[in-house]
Amino acid sequence: MLTAAICGDVFAAPTVDSILAGIRAVTGPKGCLLIVTNYTGDRLNFGMAAEQAKSEGYNIETVIVGDDCALPPPRGIAGRRGLAGTILVHKVAGAAAAAGLSLAAVAAEAKRASEMVGTMGVALSVCTLPGQVTSDRLGPGKMELGLGIHGEPGADVADLQPVDVIVSHVLKQILSPETNYVPITRGSRVVLMINGLGSTPLMELMIASGKAVPKLQLEHGLAVDRVYTGSFMTSLDMAGFSISIMKTDQAILQLLDAPTRAPAWPVGVDGSHPPAKIPVPLPPARSTKSDEALGRPLQLNQGGQILEAAIEAAANAVIDLRDSLNEWDSKAGDGDCGSTMYKGAAATLEDMTNYPLNDAAETVNEIGSSIGRVMGGTSGIMYKIFCKAAYAQLKASTQSDFTAKRWAEALEAAISAVSKYGGASAGYRTLLDALIPASVVLKERLDAGDDPVTAVLLSSEAALAGAESTQHMQAQAGRSTYISGEILASVPDPGAMAAAAWYRAAALAVKDKYQPS
Repeated sequence: MLTAAICGDVFAAPTVDSILAGIRAVTGPKGCLLIVTNYTGDRLNFGMAAEQAKSEGYNIETVIVGDDCALPPPRGIAGRRGLAGTILVHKVAGAAAAAGLSLAAVAAEAKRASEMVGTMGVALSVCTLPGQVTSDRLGPGKMELGLGIHGEPGADVADLQPVDVIVSHVLKQILSPETNYVPITRGSRVVLMINGLGSTPLMELMIASGKAVPKLQLEHGLAVDRVYTGSFMTSLDMAGFSISIMKTDQAILQLLDAPTRAPAWPVGVDGSHPPAKIPVPLPPARSTKSDEALGRPLQLNQGGQILEAAIEAAANAVIDLRDSLNEWDSKAGDGDCGSTMYKGAAATLEDMTNYPLNDAAETVNEIGSSIGRVMGGTSGIMYKIFCKAAYAQLKASTQSDFTAKRWAEALEAAISAVSKYGGASAGYRTLLDALIPASVVLKERLDAGDDPVTAVLLSSEAALAGAESTQHMQAQAGRSTYISGEILASVPDPGAMAAAAWYRAAALAVKDKYQPS
């Protein structure tokens, strides 16, 4: 199966640095295949790590797995989520690698397997995030259909039904000829995976298996070659299960049956279980770049004082908004936007004592490093890309002073980079719905001859208005695409509100500190 697995924070993508550490630790001369579940944060972080690893000389291939069958296409740029069927892709790819196939051949086997599998989940309870009160969105006698693995709401809520009714519904959804999610028709050979979501006992999972096999055989006309039952891809302590069906042939069966020492894989009597955690030495990065330590200047010039005040105000605004962001995100996502943004803001305040505040470009770059170190998920990588692009734009100028026009150009470049790599644009219900109006107004007012403070203040008002307007938008990017429009209409996008809050706070700080020369 896998040689390494990279862990992020709860329900957040691992950081680029963590992924790179894993690649460097295990990759040999033949290269490395990254198997990535189809979530925006995972795609971005693994994508950036893959590009960095390639630049260091590693041979890297990536396969994205999106086996979700609960949501009708299209779903904006987000697409189908990666669910428990990914485990079967892991097994196929791992066995192919162990058999000595080339990296390209292993990637081809994994991609083929990913196109053959479909999954749908059912939850009887909401999972408990560490340190947070469990959501009560699922009332008594209710169940959620078509949920993901990050605590987000399911595609539908229904009355609790007997297990054979639930299994019938899920199988019909996965095998529906209308959606054609998987190329499985009567007469196909398949393998079945019943996956526990965390709190469902094996006995209950076996009941689901016992209902699913005859339905596949008699109602759908399929030959069930293998059945895997257990907890393979969980969602903390959520009660429920998912069903995965994969079309198979003799070649795929051989790969699924190949021996593995993976501790949790169902094995025969001769199988062995090594320790779940095997420490490996971590080799240093191949990069020879030595970063000079950039410290706080002994004396701040006027620009440095204004920048310090703006950063401090922006970070404190995000910290003050943490609970509201989490509350909005519990309805529009996975409930951790405020906690994630708080980490970035707190790290920025902590690290600010070492920022080279008289050099705006380097300070922006350092903010990106602070954020990237502690913020997981999509928000972390988005803001790191944002800061890196702004830094590059500020550095590209031959002027030594950082004028309002240069800041406007940096904001525009940062927005373009986030849009390019994240795939979102105006109207997608993301942080860009706050930042794009701010950028447009800032440029318009500066071109019209307004003084910089007035232009910044007006642009911050546009940011707030843009963020508030997301309440009336249908999500087309990120985890909100999986949430119904009715639920989204009750709250603004938390990412946009966070962006508007820090931008507005920074603008007011600039107004208070700015002293015309």
